[in-house]
Amino acid sequence: MNLVSATDENIARAAEVLKSGGVVAMPTETVYGLAGNAFDGKAVAKIFEVKGRPQFNPLITHFAEIADVALCAEMNEKALALAQKFWPGPLTIILPRVKNCKVSELASAGLETIAVRVPNHPVARKLIKACGFPLVAPSANLSGSVSPTSPAHVAESLGNKVDMILAAGASSVGLESTVIDLSEDKPIILRPGAVMAEDIAQILDEEVSYESGDALRPKSPGLLLKHYAPKIPLRLNAIDLQPGEAVLGFHSMKFMGIRGGGAAMSLPESMRRNLSEEGDLHQAAANLFAYLRELDRPEHKGIAVMPIPDTGLGIAINDRLKRAAS
Repeated sequence: MNLVSATDENIARAAEVLKSGGVVAMPTETVYGLAGNAFDGKAVAKIFEVKGRPQFNPLITHFAEIADVALCAEMNEKALALAQKFWPGPLTIILPRVKNCKVSELASAGLETIAVRVPNHPVARKLIKACGFPLVAPSANLSGSVSPTSPAHVAESLGNKVDMILAAGASSVGLESTVIDLSEDKPIILRPGAVMAEDIAQILDEEVSYESGDALRPKSPGLLLKHYAPKIPLRLNAIDLQPGEAVLGFHSMKFMGIRGGGAAMSLPESMRRNLSEEGDLHQAAANLFAYLRELDRPEHKGIAVMPIPDTGLGIAINDRLKRAAS
């Protein structure tokens, strides 16, 4: 397995792999992405193959600079305003493809729109610049499974299916980017994330709503009904535990009991994780996928998840949990 530290030398090596049509796992501030040349249809097809991803599920195209996006997407006034505020950062914008757009149509799943982002991670941006072309980069894991927030997660999920893994520690945000659709008149968030509706509404000076979109013909990644899922059952909004369940807590677990007797806090450490003892939603988001992976063990009957406030970043956390439990 070619897992290497993200030094300048290895970033240059990774760029050569991508130029030759290979795939590379790269760090971003959201999750680790499985990157390929956005202009190369064969490379894009390889990403779908490696992930086992349905080809009707579009990919996000990543750019190093805001100015580069206009070569592939129609950057309207709203998009420019959001780009100036939130890029580089965890926001993906869906826009009409420009005429003669070089990005593979497979990346857009045959749609006339394209999902674009400028990531806020120095390694990702260095890699894109070294390539000289944008990169499509869905999460670097098998389709439908828990997203990777560390290089070890990538190695565990994809192993030797990926040509190189650039390791640069854990992802700081820990949830995939917010996706907003600006291809039509009304701005709609299709996938919640760290950039929230109220943040966007303040910049656009208009109401921004959340809608789940069409799971059968999605405009955005992350809209399939079952997504981000562990192998064992997930039970949401749990106020107590069934015998044999592990617990994914939030804030205080002091009064969480086990049916038939016992307390959650008395479980062995392997059966309990707390997303944030302080009740911090940002900390909870950063820990979510890693802790789901750690509790996803065959000896556990399932994972009981304590209620997460459905406000602010909690909206995005609950979105991922609902899809994982579907």
